[in-house]
Amino acid sequence: MPRDYNFWVYIVTNQNHSVLYIEITNRLSRRTWEHREGNKPGFASRYRFTKLIYYEHYGDVRDAIARESQLKKRSRAKNIGLVNRLNPRWEDLGGDVLQDR
Repeated sequence: MPRDYNFWVYIVTNQNHSVLYIEITNRLSRRTWEHREGNKPGFASRYRFTKLIYYEHYGDVRDAIARESQLKKRSRAKNIGLVNRLNPRWEDLGGDVLQDR
């Protein structure tokens, strides 16, 4: 019997939208909470990526990894265009995601 898997490719940014952070996770609600709390030392907490502005769902980890890699290789302008098409006001989508916690 096939099992459903959940993987998410997501983009978070800081308050000034000066840096985009693209990553993959298997639990978007947990990862969104971790970004907001800033409790994991490293690049993401240093730049205070607390605003979830984009995400995509995948059922296969290989597809999610391929998409993450594709987005990371693209120019910032193209990724901004992607966010603008689906979230033109750059609203924080984290509130909706955190309800799943």
